[in-house]
Amino acid sequence: MLRIATLLLFLVLLPVHASLADERWPLTVTDALGREVTIPEKPKAVLLGSGFNLIALSLIHPDPVNLLAGWAGDMKGDNPAIYESFRRKFPEIDDVPLIGDGTGNFSFEAILSLNADLAILANWQADTELGKQAIQYLEQIDVPVVVVDFNSDALKNTPDNMRLLGRIFERDEQAEAFARFYEDRVKLIRDRVAAHPEPGPTVLMDAFPNDQTCCYAYGTGGLGEFIGITGSRNIASDLPRQGGVVSIEYIIAADPQAYIATASPGGTYSAFSVGPGVLPDEARQTLKSATERPVLADLSAIRNGRVYGLWNFFNAVPLNILAAEAFAHWLRPDLFADIDPEKSLAEINARFAAVPFEGAYWISLKE
Repeated sequence: MLRIATLLLFLVLLPVHASLADERWPLTVTDALGREVTIPEKPKAVLLGSGFNLIALSLIHPDPVNLLAGWAGDMKGDNPAIYESFRRKFPEIDDVPLIGDGTGNFSFEAILSLNADLAILANWQADTELGKQAIQYLEQIDVPVVVVDFNSDALKNTPDNMRLLGRIFERDEQAEAFARFYEDRVKLIRDRVAAHPEPGPTVLMDAFPNDQTCCYAYGTGGLGEFIGITGSRNIASDLPRQGGVVSIEYIIAADPQAYIATASPGGTYSAFSVGPGVLPDEARQTLKSATERPVLADLSAIRNGRVYGLWNFFNAVPLNILAAEAFAHWLRPDLFADIDPEKSLAEINARFAAVPFEGAYWISLKE
C-alpha cells in the first residue's frame, strides 16, 4: 500500500513540477551588461563566444557539451589539456562546430547554419566592435545573446553570473550552491583582513614573463583584484585597471616584496608553464627559470623567495576563487595559514564539476 500511495503522490505532483518549469518560459533575464534579454524557451542549442565559458556551464550542468550547437576554439587552442579532459568524458566535443577563435572574430556563415537558440558571449568580447556586430547579427536572426562576466570585478560578479546561468538552464539549485560556496570564501578573506587592517606586502603580478620584454603588470582589475582583497599593495595600482607595460626601472624603484607570474600550460606565450595538465615539478622549475633573469635578481621578492605562479586564465572562469585563496595564503600567511586552495579545488571537483580540474594551477618556489 505504501508503494502505491507513493506512486499516486508522484503522479499528482508531476504535472505541478512540469507546470512550474513551463511557467519559466519565455524567460527575461538581465545579463552582465545590464541588457534585458528574453529567451523564448529552455536552450538546447547554445553558441559559446568563448570556449572558456564551457567551464562555467560544467560547474552547474552534468552534460554541458550536450548543450552546444557551436563554440569558439580558444580554450582548445590555449589550454589543450583541459580540452582533453572534457573530450575523455564527452568525446562528442570533437564534433562541435567552431564559430570563431575566441578573440571576437565570428563566422556568421557558420552561425547561420547551426539553428542555435541562445548565444553566450564574454564581457570582453561584447565590448569590442566585432562583438557588438556579432550581437547585432545574432539578434537579427532571432538568437538571443546573453553576456556573462567572470573578469571585471570578479569577486562581486562571479556568483551572480553563475546564478544567471542557473536560471537560464534550469539549474538554479546547483548554481546557488556554487554561488554560496564562492561567497562564503570571499567573506572569510574580507572579514579577516578587516580585523587586521595593517598592510600586506607590496606585489608585482607579471603576466607571461619572458626574456624578450619586461614586463606587463596587472593593474587593480582582473586578477589584480585578488591582490587587493588580501590587504596587500599592488605596485601597478596607478596603471589603468587592466594593467600595462612597466619598465625595469619602475619595478626596481618599487622593489616589490612578493612576485607573482601568470602563464598558461606548455610554455605558451612564456617559458613559464602552469595550469591544466601541468605537473607541480614542471610548474616550479619553469617558474624558477623565468625568474632567474638578471633584471629581476636583485628584487626583494626574489632574494627572499617570495615567488609564486598562477594560471593566467583564472581571469576568465568562475574558478577564480581559487586564485583569491592562493593569494591570501601566499601574501598573508600570518592570517591565512589555514586556507588551502587545494582543498577547495577538491571540493569543487566533488560537488560541482562535470569534469574534474587537474594540474598545477598555482605554484610556489617554496615546496
